[in-house]
Amino acid sequence: MPDSDLISLGGDLEPSTIVNAYRRGVFPMETASLPGVIGWWSPDPRGVVPLDGLRITKSMRRSARRYEIRVDTCFERVVRACADPSREDGWITEPFITAYAKLHELGWAHSVEVFDRDGQLAGGLYGVRVGGFFAGESMFHARRDASKVALMALVDLMQKTGMLLLDVQWCTDHLASLGAVTIPRQEYFARLDVALAFRKAGVQ
Repeated sequence: MPDSDLISLGGDLEPSTIVNAYRRGVFPMETASLPGVIGWWSPDPRGVVPLDGLRITKSMRRSARRYEIRVDTCFERVVRACADPSREDGWITEPFITAYAKLHELGWAHSVEVFDRDGQLAGGLYGVRVGGFFAGESMFHARRDASKVALMALVDLMQKTGMLLLDVQWCTDHLASLGAVTIPRQEYFARLDVALAFRKAGVQ
């Protein structure tokens, strides 16, 4: 995470603060050099997954047939799995878990959950939706391809509801292998404005 992507320090994690930040293309994350301090980030370039560009392999399709997809049935379990302290570069602390749980209760944050045939949580992802925009925060897997299947399901849901922009913040090698690309910050802001204008009955 380049220091140039960090635009501000401090503030709070109240729901209105976080949602207003996403509307401006900014998101919160602790800084490695200042544990406990909230950093506000706006990467340049920005990682996004084009909804028509997700790379779905035969292996992923086979895996998808082995799993059941659910939405918003165990949000906090997904977040805590993503926050596993044994994961490399873990950043999801208890204050963030509490903050995003509040966002979920208010209808802003959502999880896509992948269950195996034994009814066990095998993987998932969570993020924040505002209008036609979804900010993917983190994902995890406990079974093969489960996080990829969650991403497949998210993209499918977004396409079916006419959503426009899937933000993944930074484009890692793993995300790039799935079709994520980078775009300049100003182009991201332009796409975000269009996605935020998305209005449909019952959609925030």
